[in-house]
Amino acid sequence: MRRITDHRFEDGGFNESIQGIVKNAPWWMISLVIHAVAFAILTQIPFEVLKKEPLVALQSDKSDKDEDLEEEEELEEEEIEEDVTEEPIETEEISDHNEVDTDSDFEETAGDDGMSDAPFTGPSDNPAIGLGGGAGGGKRGRGGRRNLRAGGGSKKTENAVDLGLKWLADHQDVGSDGKWDADDFMKHDPPEDKCDGSGGQLYDVGLTGLSLLAFLGAGYTDRGSKKENKYAKNVRKGLRYLMQSQAEDGVFGTRATHSFMYNHSIATLAMCEAFWMTGNPRYKKPAQEGLNFLAMSRNPYMAWRYEPRGGENDTSVTGWCVMALKSGKFANLEVDPDAFDGARQWVDKMTDPNFGQVGYNFPGGSPARPEGKQDRFPAEKSQSMTAAGILTRIFLGEDPRNSEMIKKGAKLCLGLVPTWNPDDGSIDMYYWYYATLAIYQVGGATWKTWNEAMKKAIVDNQHQRGSGSRTGSWDPIGCWGDDGGRVYATATMVMCLEIYYRYDKVFGSGR
Repeated sequence: MRRITDHRFEDGGFNESIQGIVKNAPWWMISLVIHAVAFAILTQIPFEVLKKEPLVALQSDKSDKDEDLEEEEELEEEEIEEDVTEEPIETEEISDHNEVDTDSDFEETAGDDGMSDAPFTGPSDNPAIGLGGGAGGGKRGRGGRRNLRAGGGSKKTENAVDLGLKWLADHQDVGSDGKWDADDFMKHDPPEDKCDGSGGQLYDVGLTGLSLLAFLGAGYTDRGSKKENKYAKNVRKGLRYLMQSQAEDGVFGTRATHSFMYNHSIATLAMCEAFWMTGNPRYKKPAQEGLNFLAMSRNPYMAWRYEPRGGENDTSVTGWCVMALKSGKFANLEVDPDAFDGARQWVDKMTDPNFGQVGYNFPGGSPARPEGKQDRFPAEKSQSMTAAGILTRIFLGEDPRNSEMIKKGAKLCLGLVPTWNPDDGSIDMYYWYYATLAIYQVGGATWKTWNEAMKKAIVDNQHQRGSGSRTGSWDPIGCWGDDGGRVYATATMVMCLEIYYRYDKVFGSGR
């Protein structure tokens, strides 16, 4: 037996001696030592731990993804305070000294891909077209509120936004899967006072995306207590629904409808915006996969339509796709580097060089009309594709101060300003939405004329307090009302009225 002194073996190092003992020891002794050590370790583990279910290998399938989302949502909701009922905010009058200088210009530089990377002056306006309200400033993130009066907004437009968002929140399936149900949203109304205006049952994904954009546009994200953000749960549940609707190839929603690319591009835009505004990594992968599907779907050297790489293009689908890609770029996600050139080529091809009118799928042609309703809603009553073309050009870095095609297109839009006349077929909320985004960027007297007509048409025809379950909504009596229904009408009209603070002008405001 070796004598141990000073914790070391006399005739060799510790490791060498241990190796010798193990080498010469019989097998039964080694086994006995191992079992003794294991028993000693087990006696130190609390009994409660041993009673837990064994761990299983993680799976990446949809069911486990859903369980993870449910777990995280439960944890988040535990941290949220009791709901606080708030009346729509009466926006305080903004004094003249707080207005933004509408006659100032600033230098603009374009990136290598021709997309604008201009600085934005609003304290929390989003540095990207298509993105909603910024993350800071103002009670609810409407950091551009100081631009409200300068841009042409008012207390009435803000109250209309608040009423519209409340109607959307009240008609969401927030207690179940979180979607906005196109054809059955009225199930949330009392039996004696149900809304009318159902939409197409295959458009739930697209309408959920539009509704989310309306909340994000006012600065409401998925975060914050109910006292700070009364719509956090609505946004979180809506985004969760979009994530659960996403297929393996990245597409949001079903392909059962021939125009599923509308659903997908709008949902991708909402997901990109949510990721940009919150930085929540939960939204990064679905946003990126949505962008990847757009890249895969684009026709080589051109744009998009109903089928991935189907060989056909149209200005309407292309406008939404470009908007989603632009938002993805500002969220630092990967976007198709050739997509913007393809979109530019398509818009150039569709623009009449003499008058600036942009066609749907024919150069200088008319916008699309619902099948069988061409007489009820004459194409000459809308410049929706011209507005989409203007906005796409500005997305791609074309300065409205110098672009003849944008100036000509804006003039055409001013010839068809919004008017709420149910009898003449001129109500086209799709057109009003695109044109409001586009003409706001054009600015100057052109914007002032459009804005005054837009406010009168939209604000004055919202269902006001005392209208029962319809309070805050708009009747879907426009040309696409049967497809989108009351949810579509309300979401798009709310977004029109958020124009004053959603983002600043790309090329300055002096026109």
